[in-house]
Amino acid sequence: MELIKNLTYGFSVATTSHNLMYCLIGALLGTVVGVLPGMNPVIVISMLLALTFKIPAVGALIMLAGIYYGSHHSGATTAIMLNMPGEPSSLVVCLDGHPMARQGRAGPALCISALASFFAGSCAVLLIALFAPPIAQAALQFQAPEYTAVVVLALVGSSALSDKSLFSTLGMAALGVLIGTIGTDVNTGVMRFTFGFDQLDQGVDFVAVAVGLFAFTEISIRLGSPQVHGYIEAKFKGLVPKLSDLRSSWKPILRGTAIGGIFGIMPGTGPLISSFASYAVERKLAADPSRFGNGAIEGVAGPEAADNAAALTHFIPMLTLGIPAGATMALLLGAMLIQGIQPGPEVMTSHPDLFWGLIASMWLGNLMLLVINLPLVGIWIKLLQTPYRFLYPMILVFSCIGIYGIRNESFDIILAVITAAGGYVLRRLDCPPAPLILGLILGPILEENFRRSLLISRGDPTIFVMRPISLGIIILTIVLVVVLTLPALRRKTVKSS
Repeated sequence: MELIKNLTYGFSVATTSHNLMYCLIGALLGTVVGVLPGMNPVIVISMLLALTFKIPAVGALIMLAGIYYGSHHSGATTAIMLNMPGEPSSLVVCLDGHPMARQGRAGPALCISALASFFAGSCAVLLIALFAPPIAQAALQFQAPEYTAVVVLALVGSSALSDKSLFSTLGMAALGVLIGTIGTDVNTGVMRFTFGFDQLDQGVDFVAVAVGLFAFTEISIRLGSPQVHGYIEAKFKGLVPKLSDLRSSWKPILRGTAIGGIFGIMPGTGPLISSFASYAVERKLAADPSRFGNGAIEGVAGPEAADNAAALTHFIPMLTLGIPAGATMALLLGAMLIQGIQPGPEVMTSHPDLFWGLIASMWLGNLMLLVINLPLVGIWIKLLQTPYRFLYPMILVFSCIGIYGIRNESFDIILAVITAAGGYVLRRLDCPPAPLILGLILGPILEENFRRSLLISRGDPTIFVMRPISLGIIILTIVLVVVLTLPALRRKTVKSS
């Protein structure tokens, strides 16, 4: 009964006229982001963070969340039609979605993809509503040592599970933590690492860093690369799938939803790994694995369900623990901080309109995406023909306006440009920027709880292993690193021998 009462309250918040408008705007923007290859929700959300400062907190989070899950919902459109994944997590859909389109079955592939996304999204919303409250209640038992261990797990987990080298991802996370120490020490009031710039007394503006690392860096890289446009070889004859397609798809959709729901909660995994895992499971279970890669509908249904389920369950650790499970969640956590809301287990009681309104809006947003995506396929394909040189100036202008609008400091725009220069070098060195953002967001939380733990223990570092919960989290972190690095070490040993 309590769950029904909370969801009813959430829908009463989400269905107000202005929140419905923000939900629709987020879903539409997310659809455009997912359709355009090269764009991703991190870039767009980093651009809009500053603008949301003038929007009510509930509406701002509803819109930004809509951009995030909307991009995952629509990323399969270009993967199926053009063999160009709009989102990295839609890469797996290319394997069977585009062969189906070349066979004249683009419509059924798009329809099954949309239905799988909606079903998985609906189930993920239910999972958030069911499991977020008990997780938040358990998190109330956490103290400084436990929060320190959880932050370390988030940073190490996100780095260890990345497709880049562990050394580079951990290094980027550590760099983000170090940048997060710039500013005034909250304990002593002493200015640290500001190099005489008074504008840094409150720390580095993470919005400027995020825009510089993602939006500006992406533009600079693309301007230096030849622009390639795909052409449509797909044949579009209709959206209605056959009964055989539906019979072949419902079990992969269920399995993909379960896989995505589990993987989405864990830091560092999420939609991309979930979609690959779902594809591997479906191929393993298939009676004829040779069909995969040649237009198997299961290869579209399962990964697409896993992608969207993971995208939504990513919200659970962010909302309940204040720990982002990925770069986009880190930006959404930052959006809450901009609004003066401290993420964590108390959000549910101190801001129930935000918590339950956001959850209810996710289901409404998924319904909107189901309605608007399929009829507008032709428009999205036309949009793909827009030259990027027309998009870049608008991105730059809006980004600069947004950065300046937060503190009315031109220094922040300069900081974004400097960050973009550093981001360009890091990208050329194949160092991922996402762990840096995670480190920048989580660094102050890590420092505060680490120092508080040492104050409680009078400087004794064994406090982290003397408490059962923090010890368990530390052991889990070590096991995660060992399990993921051991195969690489074995391969190196075999090569050297």
